[in-house]
Amino acid sequence: MATRLLQIRGTPIWAVLAGAALAALVLGTLAAVALRAGGLTGLRETDLAAIRFTLWQAAASALISCALAVPVARALHRRRFAGRGLLISLLGAPFILPVIVAVFGLIAVFGRRGLVNAALAPLGIDPISIYGAQGVIVAHVFFNLPLATRMILHGWEAIPAERFRLAATLGFGPAEVTRHLERPMLRSVLPGAFLAIFLVCLTSFAVALTLGGGPRATTVELAIYQAFRFDFDMGRAASLALVQVAISVAALLIAARATLPSSFGAGHDRRAAPIPQLSGGIGRALFDALAIGLASAFLLFPIGTVFARGLPAVANLPEMVWPATLTSLVIALLSTVVTLAIALPLALVATRQRWAEIAAMLPMTASSLVMGTGAFLIARPFVNPTSLALPMVLLSNAALSVPFATRILMPEIRTLQADYDRLAASLGLRGIARLRLLTVPRLARPLGFSAGLTAAFSMGDLGVITLFSDGQTRTLPLALFQLMGSYRMDQAAGAASLLLILTFALFWALDRAGHHADPR
Repeated sequence: MATRLLQIRGTPIWAVLAGAALAALVLGTLAAVALRAGGLTGLRETDLAAIRFTLWQAAASALISCALAVPVARALHRRRFAGRGLLISLLGAPFILPVIVAVFGLIAVFGRRGLVNAALAPLGIDPISIYGAQGVIVAHVFFNLPLATRMILHGWEAIPAERFRLAATLGFGPAEVTRHLERPMLRSVLPGAFLAIFLVCLTSFAVALTLGGGPRATTVELAIYQAFRFDFDMGRAASLALVQVAISVAALLIAARATLPSSFGAGHDRRAAPIPQLSGGIGRALFDALAIGLASAFLLFPIGTVFARGLPAVANLPEMVWPATLTSLVIALLSTVVTLAIALPLALVATRQRWAEIAAMLPMTASSLVMGTGAFLIARPFVNPTSLALPMVLLSNAALSVPFATRILMPEIRTLQADYDRLAASLGLRGIARLRLLTVPRLARPLGFSAGLTAAFSMGDLGVITLFSDGQTRTLPLALFQLMGSYRMDQAAGAASLLLILTFALFWALDRAGHHADPR
């Protein structure tokens, strides 16, 4: 009887409540934006330029990231060397790196007083600039090159090992392998990788805020912020937010249809060991080493620069940094709890009912700034919106992490249901008892990984807080941004190091907790 009371036509009520809460947050704020926009007539010529730049920089960033990722992924696939696994793991570090920390690292390397310009000056070469369109694209490539590399490397590793052995038996050389095996794989993987990166770059805010700006390097997200904070033109901000949603939805619909299926067929799940005949001679080996070395330097050197410059300054950080640090830690942990409370019930139902997966993916149609704009419009007639700064940061971070957590959990839940559904039914294991004794223990690893990602994303977020903050309510990323804006670069380096350490520590601790809780 108790179990029936917790069901709505066979669906657990906690999944229905989680989906309803997420839909209310996303669709409610989007509805407020749409009602306030009143059409798109309020857009200026500069806003149309921002839309064009957003689409152009997203396409350019995705194209460059994928083009550079192909030789790196190929080299990692066909070469074996000491530390290869560690290097692949380290190349994924930018994915959880706080954006503002990465931007600081790129400025330290490529900025006016950065290491690259310091090396060029004695040679009489004009300094390069990290600011403007080129800086936005460089930063986006920095973040998304590892993602593209991992996606393409997975594609290479998905080619059955038997195909490579057959190619060697038939006397194929590297050119024939590329034509018959690698190009078909790339045709199936690259469209999805391109569109995934394109979608990420569409909603870029912190990168454009720090490296962009000006009429030629303003994204839609940055234009929303400028209309909101500087002009206080809520109608224009809402119109831009509506455009942002429309672009994101269109990109999502295209991405859902663009990935081509692989045609290699099944194999025996054996790893494809490198075959010297197919890997090329010394020239290709040198090219592979160069690709891996340059990618590693580009991705890891800015992070190392942040640590080298910032660690000595951590002890001398200004007083405002420490309350901001505590605020960020509390928000990150609470966001993680809220994310898992929504994602787990939706993921459990999504493997059988399509509506739950759709509900979990709703936040992908809106960015944190769009949701923040809608929340501001809803709250303004009733309370001072600045008093909602921290709750809105928490809720937006949690909502935007739900799609990632759901996607991570669903494959493991399918396996769990296939392996244990009949046994659990025969034992009468249902409801809370099943969740406590079976579901959570068996999902401990993906739950820990999801929690780590959510905490890392939330710890480094610089979005909603910029809309709601009164200048005194800060998170650690906002404190870092303020230090950079006031040119206190040594203290900014210390704050960046602190944020980087805490972000990776949260991710590692939660991920390891999931591994330790796994009964296997």
